[in-house]
Amino acid sequence: MRRALYTRAVRRTLIVTNDFPPRQGGIQSFVHALATRLPEGMVTVYAPAWKGAAEFDARQPFPVIRHPTSLMLPVPSVSRRAVAIAREHGCDAVVFGAAAPLGLITPALRRAGVRRAVALTHGHEAGWAALPGARGLLRRIGDEVDVVTYLGEYFRVRLARALSAEAAKRMVRLAPGVDVTSFRPGAGGQAVRDRLGLAGRPIVACVSRMVPRKGQDTLIKAWPQVRAEVSDALLLLVGDGPYAPALKRLAQRLGVDDDVLFTGSAPWSDLPGYYDAADVFAMPCRTRRAGLDVEGLGIVYLEASATGLPVIGGDSGGAPDAILDGESGYVVHDVPGVAARITGLLKDPAKARAMGENGLAWVDREWREDLPAGRLSALLG
Repeated sequence: MRRALYTRAVRRTLIVTNDFPPRQGGIQSFVHALATRLPEGMVTVYAPAWKGAAEFDARQPFPVIRHPTSLMLPVPSVSRRAVAIAREHGCDAVVFGAAAPLGLITPALRRAGVRRAVALTHGHEAGWAALPGARGLLRRIGDEVDVVTYLGEYFRVRLARALSAEAAKRMVRLAPGVDVTSFRPGAGGQAVRDRLGLAGRPIVACVSRMVPRKGQDTLIKAWPQVRAEVSDALLLLVGDGPYAPALKRLAQRLGVDDDVLFTGSAPWSDLPGYYDAADVFAMPCRTRRAGLDVEGLGIVYLEASATGLPVIGGDSGGAPDAILDGESGYVVHDVPGVAARITGLLKDPAKARAMGENGLAWVDREWREDLPAGRLSALLG
């Protein structure tokens, strides 16, 4: 019934985005979830080339047209191709997977018959809003599209300062949701524990790209204190990235490398099991570069809550929006705070379980993946 209602209301939509699978990441998952939950036959995606794209695209219920390179910029060649795709597929609406910079091609799409334009924003547009030249471009995008979305109040305030008064009035909150059929208690954690030889050990997991903003180094620095209180505790770091070698050296230097397990990159389908293998989830993210490098929301906190885990997060950007501080977990600021919260939860399983249950109920109530797709449908209708 819901799909039928969407079909009547939603325009034929072209999604133009640099952020799309098989490249992994929170934005990519968000945009893909929106695309798959819009009505069948109403979506076309224009995205960059990426390793494994052909196999991935063949499984999608909508056409995906790939740009020849791995990055799309608002240059004439990209604009012309987007216009051609919109005309060929009869699209009269466009969704930009990230407002900046591709939202700058909106005028060309308008001339091609696009009547409705929605620009999603994430974390990086806050950086644009802080830089004079980029701020002017963001203002142009806001004036040219019908709606600029925002993740939470932190970003609404920062973005509104860069937009015209009229564009700021048209801002609408649209945050990602969680696939609760995949991220759930019992999603394969025991199999992960058995495979890694971790049966019986208290586990704190962090599932994230390895870049300085995410705070894996804070977890490693806290681990000597955690180990002093919970001697068999293990830190499970899932993911990869440019910061990984430095993190491994840090663990060795602090003498905790035997209690910190780096899994490397993992396919999306394996992630629910890694969450489910843990007792606590922690990613103490922090803001860097004077506010230019900031966490957009932290969908990992919500995925962890959907799996029934208590969460420990940082105070960067919109991360606190994904945590009910004191109810589903804690927002922390430093190494001693991280160590204290982790040990407190590991030593009090009943409290950890209650926080996990609070988070699970909250996700089911407010963060299910179908909710943002319905909101986007309303914006496009």
